[in-house]
Amino acid sequence: MKKTLMMSLALIGLTSGLVSAQSSEVNEAYIKAMTAQAPAQKAQMLKDYLARFGGKGSQYDNFANANLAILAYPGKTANDTISYGEKALQLGGLDDLSKYQVMIAVAGTCVQSGQNLEKAKSLAVQAVELCKSSKGKEGENSSQWNQLLGAAYYVHGQAAEKAKDYRTAAESFANSYTILKNPQIMASLKKLGKTLYDAKAYAEAEKVFKVVAASTKDPDIALLYAGALYKCGKIDEALSAYQEIYANHKNGDIAFNIGIILTKRAQTQPSLAAEAINYLLDASFLSAANSKQAMSMAESLFFTSTKEFRWNDTVNQINALNKKIEDMTKTFNDKFGDKDEEEMKDSQKAEMKALLAGIDAEKKNLEKLKANQNVVMAKFNAQIEDTKRRLGIR
Repeated sequence: MKKTLMMSLALIGLTSGLVSAQSSEVNEAYIKAMTAQAPAQKAQMLKDYLARFGGKGSQYDNFANANLAILAYPGKTANDTISYGEKALQLGGLDDLSKYQVMIAVAGTCVQSGQNLEKAKSLAVQAVELCKSSKGKEGENSSQWNQLLGAAYYVHGQAAEKAKDYRTAAESFANSYTILKNPQIMASLKKLGKTLYDAKAYAEAEKVFKVVAASTKDPDIALLYAGALYKCGKIDEALSAYQEIYANHKNGDIAFNIGIILTKRAQTQPSLAAEAINYLLDASFLSAANSKQAMSMAESLFFTSTKEFRWNDTVNQINALNKKIEDMTKTFNDKFGDKDEEEMKDSQKAEMKALLAGIDAEKKNLEKLKANQNVVMAKFNAQIEDTKRRLGIR
């Protein structure tokens, strides 16, 4: 009995020594791999480590896979990143930063390849949540995690964009930009919205620009947003957006857009005519492309929108008088153009004088109408001069 016990104790000691020796070998292999300087050498040593010890209860399997997913080394494929990354996440036990890096590496690789986009979106969302929880932990670097949060939002935006989930993409890009203030992110937002706008997908473009405009206050984005609203038939919202932009950025094309909207509205709401004229006159001086059309529209609206001007009636009366004077003059020439007054009968002289008096009277009426017309034109010209002074144009 005693002999058997002694043998058992000896075997236990031998086994313990073997485990200790093996553990030491595992540790040494992993440490050597992680301290290798060249990426290619480190990757190969980590692969050798997994080939020898992987799946045998080693405590470093997760980190070996994680490092192979994160590390950039020659010959690495997208599939390498994904397979090693998924294995590392499956094994678990990673610290927060390593876990974040693996998630972003796998998600980013999926985005670049255009494959497994739902997986990419899911991992990016998990990375976002990990950043949020890590920021609140005692002893953690809140600023660092906030930067990583911005990067996670950006990757999520890329994945959503490729998956044609444009609203989600816009929200994530906007969240990322709010944190990172990176011009590249703003460029991605503009590109996304502009792509949709140019494809005449105005409803989707409007959704993108709405999120972006609210988050960034960028005037170029705001202008595209207003245009998308207009194309979607949301005229009131488009008008408000254009006016808000113009209040801060005096742009002739914007003024022209506002003038067009208000001119249409003035057909049923005459009180808007004066405001429409102001914007159109601004556009006539500030927009090279729309100058002539803006001035023509302003002029037409000015002369026709004010009832007391009775511009159209005056124009019609002038045209009628010109025609009447022309007809009376022709009658005079036909009857008396080649006759000497001394040879005329008294009745002919009387008719001739009456005709001349009638022509003269109609000419005086014509002059009165033209004088009234000139008064109205002078008022319009005065408004033009006021516009130039207001805009600082000499």
